[in-house]
Amino acid sequence: MTSVVPSPPTEQSSSSLHQSIPRLAEQTMELFSFLALASILPLPEATAFAFFASTPSLQSHHLSQRQLPLQPTTTSALFSAVIANVAVINIGEYAERDTSSMEQWASNSGIQRADGFKLRSNDRYNKDVCAFATQDIPSGTPVLFVPEALILSSSKAMSELRTLEMQQAEQMLDPTVDLKMYYLMVKLLSEIEKGSQSAWFPWFNALPRYFENAISMTTFCITCLPKLMKKISEDERFKQRNLSSSAMKAVPYLSSFIKSDEKLVKWVYQIATTRSFETEEGDLRIVPMADMMNHGDYAEVEPWYDDEGNYYGYSTYDVPANSPIRLSYGDSNNPSSLMAKYGFLDENAPATNCKLVPPEINQDMICLGYAEDKMLFYSTGEVAEEVWDILLYQHLCSMQSGEEKYLVNAHNDGDYDAKQILHQRYYADTSALLLDHIDSFVQELDKLSAKADTIAQHEVYVRNEHPRLPLIVKHNKFVRAVFIKVRNLYSSDSNWKEATAVVTVLECNDFECAEAQCVLDDEGNWTCEGGLGYNEDGSERATSKTILSAE
Repeated sequence: MTSVVPSPPTEQSSSSLHQSIPRLAEQTMELFSFLALASILPLPEATAFAFFASTPSLQSHHLSQRQLPLQPTTTSALFSAVIANVAVINIGEYAERDTSSMEQWASNSGIQRADGFKLRSNDRYNKDVCAFATQDIPSGTPVLFVPEALILSSSKAMSELRTLEMQQAEQMLDPTVDLKMYYLMVKLLSEIEKGSQSAWFPWFNALPRYFENAISMTTFCITCLPKLMKKISEDERFKQRNLSSSAMKAVPYLSSFIKSDEKLVKWVYQIATTRSFETEEGDLRIVPMADMMNHGDYAEVEPWYDDEGNYYGYSTYDVPANSPIRLSYGDSNNPSSLMAKYGFLDENAPATNCKLVPPEINQDMICLGYAEDKMLFYSTGEVAEEVWDILLYQHLCSMQSGEEKYLVNAHNDGDYDAKQILHQRYYADTSALLLDHIDSFVQELDKLSAKADTIAQHEVYVRNEHPRLPLIVKHNKFVRAVFIKVRNLYSSDSNWKEATAVVTVLECNDFECAEAQCVLDDEGNWTCEGGLGYNEDGSERATSKTILSAE
């Protein structure tokens, strides 16, 4: 190793990003808009989004574990754009991430990486940056060390910023909003306002600008999600709106320019929610450099903090060269929730939620195990025990025989044999409920796929107006495939084959309309016959499509 990662005294314990070419015209307009604002606003206000380089060069500082940098270590590549003495950080979705300056800053600030821990990008503009092993890393190796002073946390933010002056702002928050996340956002915004004088300036300039999570989806994209995923996504969007509205504008420590910049505040919310992780003590922490690691079902790195709060990342098993170095972002059995929050689809997830949402959830159901992370369909086609218990409970309640109490008591007493007797007695009924649920949900997915397909063939339009739509389509196909596996495994008809979905679509342009019959095959692909057809250049003649019926 070229640098020795400190070891603790004794104990040890991004998402797929958009690949489009930058829209230079959009960036130019953003820059002109900024220059216009900067010429109008007083200097302290204008510095919220534009950072002024007041000195031709900045001194380099090497940090101990307990020191903070007073200023950036280099000016050679800190800024995404420089005009005269104005350095602009572009948070537009197509802005390039400056990871090279961030890595230099990290080394000078006391962050230490083991040999083989490297950042890699799969695209020219650093849209997708992640950690990779360039050489074999043995199990138990300390691969990353980050000093406590560089870690951004909700506890430190609240200690620094939660004063009597913040009472009015806090009162504007919805009671369900996480106060820790709110203060972490305020801390990030206060550092952004410092510009190049912030200790974390190079880190900010290396962060992603493009996201594919629920916050970044268009309204049309949200309507293409199944009900439970749609609810999860709408909940995420509500939290973002609440944290970014009046309660943020009432923060006395921030300039009116920065806290009224809706795009900037929304971007900060994305950073705070996708790059912070909660410790066992309930503290939300963002660890620079560690936040560059992607999610993995079998995480290569396990985090650990010493008594002083310094971060250590240890390899959990032997990591071969050319392998990703990843963390766990959460329960891999819940890919829909991970997608709503982080904006990626884990197609290797071992399970997905069964999407069974009873009209009313009572205490008996909760005792039986009704929970988002337990109501699972496995990728093998198996069904979680909790799903069978809830289906049986619903059936027994519908019979009004009182047997549901026997089920709940047997479950609470750990009487497995008594539960099995009930399951065997009513298996024909519960399996029928299961198959009915699957069939209705698959039909819903097919309608959503048909809706998305009405514009999916217009690639340029989708890329510019609804760029997250392809991920949503992929998510729906993934969930559908798991449901079909369950259907095939539990169908009482050994010769049962999935009924092909047929959708009638009305295709129109300014002059005429015609119906098309579209069929969904087992791979989740649509084939259409009829309609208006295509022009000589291969483009569709139809300018609009409307679903008339679905079978």
